[in-house]
Amino acid sequence: MKILTDVQKRFVELEKKKAEVKKYFEELDIATKDLAAEIGVNGFFQDNEGTVYKVVVPEGTFVKYNKIGYERTRRLALNETKGDLSLKQAREAGFVVEGE
Repeated sequence: MKILTDVQKRFVELEKKKAEVKKYFEELDIATKDLAAEIGVNGFFQDNEGTVYKVVVPEGTFVKYNKIGYERTRRLALNETKGDLSLKQAREAGFVVEGE
């Protein structure tokens, strides 16, 4: 197996965290909706450290379009059944990949 460059290692480490980060933001969204139901839009509360929070409806939604993205084959270590990048394409690019 080829030795990865520092850039490739950093990318792989960050990409592996994507699912947990996505889950975090999904949980935060649910908690924010629950908070809005509890104290209402424009409601305030203060935490035990003194930080004050206000529930708001954002004036706009910011959408980030990535000009460069990536696809990957499934992760065998996580028992994934499918990835974005087909095993066939990976093989055709000269990589050794397991299974079908």
